[in-house]
Amino acid sequence: MEPLERYRPIIDDFEAFLEVCQRPLGNAVRVNTIKASADRAVATLEEEGVGFERADWNPNVIRLETDSPGSTWSSFHGFTHGQEEVSAVPPVVLDPRPGERVWDACAAPGGKATQLAALMDDRGTVVANDSNLGRLSALRFNAERLGATALAVTNQDARNYSLKPFDFDAFDRSLVDAPCSCEGTIRKNPDTLDGWTEEHMHSVAGVQKGILRRAVQATREGGTIVYSTCTFAPEENEAVVNHVLETEDCRVREFDLALEHSPGVTEWDGEAYDESLERAARIYPHQNDTGGFFVAKLEVSA
Repeated sequence: MEPLERYRPIIDDFEAFLEVCQRPLGNAVRVNTIKASADRAVATLEEEGVGFERADWNPNVIRLETDSPGSTWSSFHGFTHGQEEVSAVPPVVLDPRPGERVWDACAAPGGKATQLAALMDDRGTVVANDSNLGRLSALRFNAERLGATALAVTNQDARNYSLKPFDFDAFDRSLVDAPCSCEGTIRKNPDTLDGWTEEHMHSVAGVQKGILRRAVQATREGGTIVYSTCTFAPEENEAVVNHVLETEDCRVREFDLALEHSPGVTEWDGEAYDESLERAARIYPHQNDTGGFFVAKLEVSA
């Protein structure tokens, strides 16, 4: 837990934060509305005798009283998909519409990409990209199990992503759920902080900046980009968005989020960030008994 001490100045009730970070995370699933309504999925869980609680902020997110959410009847038939509760936030903030062209820059193993397809009623195009070829099999498997036919899977480095395979030159919306130091997953992966170094954090931040810049370039004027990570480090969150604000034509937009959260920070370690970054959301584990996440919504300037 020692690396987390660096965040004491920016986290309210830091002791509660630390205490929750040391507790195991419960299991949650997302209703896959391509195959089933939330009511049908809930009825299936009831018939199977699986205890559950629906999330107040999203009726399609369900907390399960089981250690094997992937072994339920509803999961086997694609009615539900095991997905950490806060992991379902970025696609909701992106808010894609049926018929749109949407890019998921770092998509494997496919939880958010298939959620995007479901939010679009599986109509339109979700380009699910990942640079790691070995992870694409999981992405394809999840797309098939969940019946997401709107997905096109690509294997490119998102930092210099090419749209040449497609008959369009820009996306309507893009999601950058960037690779990160994963501090916010500590409740699920207690060894997350083993070997944590500032050098690695700064190295990852360089990759994040490249991916987010490309997302802005590849999204049409007036289009929307959501940038998210499962880490607490401002170097990987606000600093990345601030860099892109300075180098690309875009701006940070406000969004509603029913989960309790804190605003983005505008100053860290002697660095000042654009005041608009207060519109970003920092979701800490102790606020909703979840993992940790950062979410920012951008609009490409016309």
